[in-house]
Amino acid sequence: MLNQKMLEKLHNGLIVSCQARKGWAMYGQEIMAAFADAAERGGAVGIRATEPENIRAIKDKVNLPVIGIYKQWYDGFDVYITPTFSSAEAIALAGADIVALDGTQRVRPDNATLPDIVSEMHKKFPNVMIMADCDNLESARYSVASGVDIVSSTLAGYTKESEGNSVFNPTLIRDMTTLGVPVIAEGHILTHDELRAAYRAGATSVVIGSAITRPEVITKGFVESITNLN
Repeated sequence: MLNQKMLEKLHNGLIVSCQARKGWAMYGQEIMAAFADAAERGGAVGIRATEPENIRAIKDKVNLPVIGIYKQWYDGFDVYITPTFSSAEAIALAGADIVALDGTQRVRPDNATLPDIVSEMHKKFPNVMIMADCDNLESARYSVASGVDIVSSTLAGYTKESEGNSVFNPTLIRDMTTLGVPVIAEGHILTHDELRAAYRAGATSVVIGSAITRPEVITKGFVESITNLN
């Protein structure tokens, strides 16, 4: 179910993705909450985060809507963004205002389909919006038909079906806006110009992660820019 007040908070604003995997330098609940706090102070309108513990810590720290995911890797399956109903349920119980799922037609670990998970989530959590992380227009269409409230471009370039799309593509955002649901642009958005291009293409809101909350990636970019200085 669409929460218009929530969407108004996110509209034309910046959502910051505060994520790190175990083993990464910035991994940890306190660090993720601190990133979210800094993002809020900088004017962010929302946070994207993974794992129930991090979401709870962030919700305790900031007063912003949270898009929650649960990255879980299963042997033999490509789907890892909130791949099962139980993972979606855990994120909702942790306080996520929007739960994001893999929006592709790929097989999931429990063999449930996207329509199955969306239907169960809407029944159990009627006040939580469901977002589909998509890789192309076809998966966005499938997601809308499955009953999701929002679609995003998160997986563009990260699936076999979208290989080679390693730069931000505003045309995909523009095409998604024809499907009749809010569109959140995410993935490969690294510059101010790309952020503006996402909005010109019709995005409701935009998520940026690596360009803000991945110090190792940001540092590497600067280092590489001076590698061949001489």
